[in-house]
Amino acid sequence: MDLKGLVLAAGEGSRLRPFTFSRPKHLIPLLGKPMIWYPINDLVNSGIDDIGIVVGYFGDLIREALDDGSKFGARLTYIDQEKRLGIAHAIHLAIEQCFINRSFVVYLGDNIVSSGIGKHLKAFMERGSDVYILLSRVKDPSKFGVAVLRNGRIVKLVEKPRVFVSDMVVTGVYMFRDPDLVEKAFKTLKPSWRGEYEITELIQWFIDNDYRVDYDIVSGWWKDIGTYEGLLEALYLLLDSVSERVEGDVKGEVIGRVVVEKGAVVEGRVYGPAYIGRDTYIGRNAVVEHFVSVEQGSRISSGSLSRSLVLDGALVDVGGLRLKDSVIGSRSVIRASRDIRGEAKFVISDYSVVEL
Repeated sequence: MDLKGLVLAAGEGSRLRPFTFSRPKHLIPLLGKPMIWYPINDLVNSGIDDIGIVVGYFGDLIREALDDGSKFGARLTYIDQEKRLGIAHAIHLAIEQCFINRSFVVYLGDNIVSSGIGKHLKAFMERGSDVYILLSRVKDPSKFGVAVLRNGRIVKLVEKPRVFVSDMVVTGVYMFRDPDLVEKAFKTLKPSWRGEYEITELIQWFIDNDYRVDYDIVSGWWKDIGTYEGLLEALYLLLDSVSERVEGDVKGEVIGRVVVEKGAVVEGRVYGPAYIGRDTYIGRNAVVEHFVSVEQGSRISSGSLSRSLVLDGALVDVGGLRLKDSVIGSRSVIRASRDIRGEAKFVISDYSVVEL
């Protein structure tokens, strides 16, 4: 497919602090893959292998993790966005630096579309759209850009409305036919009250000037991973579709749809859906319950986990305590020196130590 892709990964991820104090949110792993791998793989699976990555905050770590893109079957070009001035500004930089020189698709690096974008790219090309966006209905649209529809057409886009105007939100996937038109639109924009050049205002220019702006509603689920709650919700949705695969050493008990990666040792019990990453250890006094991901190199020596994410290299040794709805940062330690029962919830950053 003769389109270029543009994945945006420059943001600071302030709503995901404290996890983003030591890394960009796009490198937080979910089921053994950094978050940004999901949009890149979706683009490649949809036939787009010439992809730009817009970086800023901890950009060097993203470059190191993704390299030249050959591991994805893609060719990656990096564009620096030194000042985070919004999505429209990031697109402008990619055009200004001559990476974008033909029809293209923008994919936010913290978005996951479960059904993929392949069929939507095909529709974009076949319809001759100037702009093509994906919409999703949500319960709380106030956190997103929303689309106001009338007679099957988009008549207005509103960024993070303070009063209800629509429950159809604009997902983080945008397709554009002509980069010259995008630049023409960008030159009319002014920074919003947030100090950013808004993507909704950019697309509104196309609507107001009678260009063809088409849309489709995503099938399956779509997730924008902007908060730790969103991180867990994305984890649950991803785990809901896993198939059983055991490549590690199971000495204990694994029940249901569980992925056990190479190098992992399971001496305790694991109930699916669950993900046990490479080189992890589940001790004989540990229970991993439903909807848990234990990322690479982590050790669960004792205790129970439910609906939780344990990031890479962490240690959990909490005896009879059950951790629920928790996110444990990379290389962090939670240890109980006495017998504690009941449930607890922890959200702790990387390199933290909690002694109970």
